[in-house]
Amino acid sequence: MTHMLRTASAILRVSALRFCLGAWLVATVPAAALAQTDNAPPAAATPAAAPAATVAGPPGAEAAPAPGSPSGDFKTLDEEVQAMKKDVIDLNKDLFVLQEELLFPANTQVAVYVSMDVGAFFALDSVTLKIDNKEVKNYLYTAREAEALLKGGVQELYLGNLKVGKHELVAFFTGKGPVERDYKRGATITFEKGVGAKYLELKITDRVTKHQPEFKIKDWE
Repeated sequence: MTHMLRTASAILRVSALRFCLGAWLVATVPAAALAQTDNAPPAAATPAAAPAATVAGPPGAEAAPAPGSPSGDFKTLDEEVQAMKKDVIDLNKDLFVLQEELLFPANTQVAVYVSMDVGAFFALDSVTLKIDNKEVKNYLYTAREAEALLKGGVQELYLGNLKVGKHELVAFFTGKGPVERDYKRGATITFEKGVGAKYLELKITDRVTKHQPEFKIKDWE
């Protein structure tokens, strides 16, 4: 019942945000811009008006654009466009948070991360992830992504939903081991999924004493 109420609330919030955005766009777009069309006939030529008298200002001072002048209108329109871009970015952030809450509720969410502290004995190529004997992720790394992990980066490999209870996670790591040989190893863990989000970390480290990489799965309880 609680999950249904959270889902309905999230849908209502997304709908309200989209409605407000649409109303705001209609209110802020100049009417003249909406009235223009590509097939509009050219305006009739009008006699040129006599130049208006100007008053000289201090030396080096720039004349401010007169109200209603083309330069002043363009400046105002540019400010409105920049404000519109900021509002759209903020709205996208809100929608992303709502999507995460809707698709992956906290009471069923499980997230798996990857970290590396290697370099001498293993170069990562791919990771295959299975939960309860079902493959849920098969990720192939680019050279840039592998380098980012070596520099201390942490990757969110998988985000999904699991019911409360015991589960088994198996990870297979493929890459280049010592002496540039093809290397494939696995790691497994049985964990308890309770009420609330579950976070697991796949850790790849160097085991210097044996000149081999080591693969572990850490349960962040």
